[in-house]
Amino acid sequence: MASFTGFIKTLFYLILFYYAFKFLMRLLAPFLMRKAMDKMQEKMAQQMHQQQQRYQQNSYQEPVKPSMPKEKKKVGEYIDYEEVQ
Repeated sequence: MASFTGFIKTLFYLILFYYAFKFLMRLLAPFLMRKAMDKMQEKMAQQMHQQQQRYQQNSYQEPVKPSMPKEKKKVGEYIDYEEVQ
């Protein structure tokens, strides 16, 4: 059977771990958030750079001259039917 002192010891360690974790998170959270933000900024800058390169590649192509549409061969006469009630 578990002893009362063992239970108190376990409870003490859990509380100690909780407060130590809480204290460390207050110290490390700003650093971790800053690092995550820097990583996101780098990724966004890289994407923007890639988009600018694509845009520049597409903008230097020769403009396409609009071609005159070919006249379609007339097959028959169009008849508009109206509904009779």
